[in-house]
Amino acid sequence: MHKFFVPEDKFYDGFAVIEGDDVKHIYKVLRLGIGEKISINNCNGNEFLGEIVEVNKREVKVNIMKELPLNNESTIGVFLFQGLPKSSKMDLIIQKTTELGIKAINPVSMKRVVANGTKDMKLERWNRIALEACKQSKRSLIPVVNKLCTFEEMISQLKNMDLVVVPYENKKGYGLKRLFNKIDKMNIKNIAIVIGPEGGFEDYEINILESIGAEIVTLGPRILRTETAGFTALSIIMYEIGDLGGNM
Repeated sequence: MHKFFVPEDKFYDGFAVIEGDDVKHIYKVLRLGIGEKISINNCNGNEFLGEIVEVNKREVKVNIMKELPLNNESTIGVFLFQGLPKSSKMDLIIQKTTELGIKAINPVSMKRVVANGTKDMKLERWNRIALEACKQSKRSLIPVVNKLCTFEEMISQLKNMDLVVVPYENKKGYGLKRLFNKIDKMNIKNIAIVIGPEGGFEDYEINILESIGAEIVTLGPRILRTETAGFTALSIIMYEIGDLGGNM
């Protein structure tokens, strides 16, 4: 069944109205018509079974039949703080971490960031990539891609996390396996992953992260690219204390 995200303010008395790019996709690409059943998400995690009752070039009107007992979100919240990469690498990072269950993505300006500009002009596109990845992976909530923040702003936000994980290529002998063997997983609800940019972390950045209690870890003997490290760390974390791999 095809799934669409509709803002809550587009729900009216038992109906939902789909607007924007999804309209053309519905009638021209998917060729869905009156009477077809679709899944509707209100962008706040609630899922509904709907039936298309009207289609035109501006909007698709959907009759809300019932709420569906569906929630595909993990019980833990994982937040990515990503040193801003060059070119389209951020697109891949957003797509794959969204599929894996990230809660929010925060591009960060660090000392060795080599990308040009603030990239604020790409926020709309980045959030659209997150939305499309949500549809594909049947997520119940859309992770937000926030605007570029400074290293200092990131540090302030990290202090609110239960656990901060920093993969670092110069770290030896202490990885995520050892980390998760020593902590009380039951008390971890919000986790931050901090990934350095293509140029890597400066020593003083690692020192500051250590000073606030961040866990500096290795992901293994091979050096991963910045666009690979984030979703590798996320996959391991989701397997250890999230929902990746199922519960059997």
